[in-house]
Amino acid sequence: MPKAYLIFRKLHNSYSVHIKNLEKLSVAQIQLFQTFVESRNGIFDFNTYTFVIQKKLEFFEFVNLLKKLSIDAECEEYIPLIKTQPRIGFGQYKGMHLSDLPDSYLSWLQSNYHGKQKEDILKEINKRGYR
Repeated sequence: MPKAYLIFRKLHNSYSVHIKNLEKLSVAQIQLFQTFVESRNGIFDFNTYTFVIQKKLEFFEFVNLLKKLSIDAECEEYIPLIKTQPRIGFGQYKGMHLSDLPDSYLSWLQSNYHGKQKEDILKEINKRGYR
């Protein structure tokens, strides 16, 4: 019987867990997770293989809870990448990361912008491979 593979994601005042291999689990294993979620007033979305529980919980607390309940699962914590790239400080895209700007706007900036962010803009253009 395969072991459940869980990807834990901490949210602001809750947490979500994606069961990566739900389709490979037995009916009994799935029912165990369904009971776990229902007993905590959570929501299980079978379309996305994800459940959400409205409680602030850290990853290590979640792992310990599973152990305490004798739920055998492999757990991984999802840690989102934090963009440390510069943001555009003006115009219609103000506040967006340079990496998220449309190519056409970067091209326009290359020809028309001469402010203090010019170097960052040129770096982004070079990173995308066009000049």
